Amino acid sequence: MLELAADLLPRLADGESVAVVTVTRVARSAPRGLGASMAITADGSVIGSISGGCVEGDAIVLAHAVLADGAARAARFGFSDERAHAAGLACGGEVEVLAYVLRPDDDVARHALEAAARDERVTVALGIRAPLEGVVADASGLSRIAAEALPELDAAALLAETTPIADRAWLSVSQAPRARLIVVGAGEHAAALCRVASAAGYAVTVCDPWPLLATSERFPDASDIVIADPGEYLTSLAEQAGSIDARTAVCVLSHDERIDIPALHAALGMNVGFVGAMGARSTVEQRGLALRERGVKDADLARLHSPLGLDLGGSSPEEAAVAAIAEIIASRYGTSGVPLRDARGPIHARTPASPASPAPTCSPL
Repeated sequence: MLELAADLLPRLADGESVAVVTVTRVARSAPRGLGASMAITADGSVIGSISGGCVEGDAIVLAHAVLADGAARAARFGFSDERAHAAGLACGGEVEVLAYVLRPDDDVARHALEAAARDERVTVALGIRAPLEGVVADASGLSRIAAEALPELDAAALLAETTPIADRAWLSVSQAPRARLIVVGAGEHAAALCRVASAAGYAVTVCDPWPLLATSERFPDASDIVIADPGEYLTSLAEQAGSIDARTAVCVLSHDERIDIPALHAALGMNVGFVGAMGARSTVEQRGLALRERGVKDADLARLHSPLGLDLGGSSPEEAAVAAIAEIIASRYGTSGVPLRDARGPIHARTPASPASPAPTCSPL
């Protein structure tokens, strides 16, 4: 529900009720996880997805029934592994969903959606058992959720954290702010990376000392543009509580050693999950020497992903940006970056590798 905030809020503001279908349980394999939601409007518009196409048709029928009489309904889609394809659930799993109505006068839901749209951390409780099916409530009044620190959530995956509460009559649905990507430099490669990373769900900050390059026209997808010395800016972030976390990535793309070296020195001293820098192998070697001269230890230098990007073979700024964001994502989830056909294990629901940034969990409270 929360991931649909930008689309739902205008409808609610216009006085329109919408039906929402939320995944409340997943068995075996499914393209999306607990908390994934889609919405259906009175005019038949479909917003979002709960399975990537496997069960959307049945979910839409369920949602229209809910819109017709306002009564929430639960349903189960999918069968055993042997019969899954006959059910249309191509991944061979089973999902339980709840369809319910969001109304313009539902203050708890509307305030939660507004917070999510502002990219703030927010948690609500969704009733999944009668007589409170479909009720969106303040989670702090239902369990110890409000008293415990919630884990960092994987907002890039656009899946809310969903956790059973008490007697499994409620689910807590949470969303965290987007993970940050700080791009040092404002050249063409930086502009391409900003576009790709923003599409991947990152809040992108571009930092460059030259105001002629770092403009909103060149970086329309950036969440923030900072005209400052990048090394000094990164140092200031390290001193600001809550400005960075283990999901934050820093990519240095300035191609100017006077900027690159101080920026990398600062970034490698920060509690961020990824530090990368573009450059030829000879440049990487020279940077390593310069950073060691500044006192950077080998253990910290080993964190540097440079040359930046997975080996995809492309050379254009856009292709380099795809390679860079692919490496950032692979590093975040602790995966190899090899083709899925050559890998083993589950495809979905991989969790961030950093212990400081745990994935959404689904264990009882």
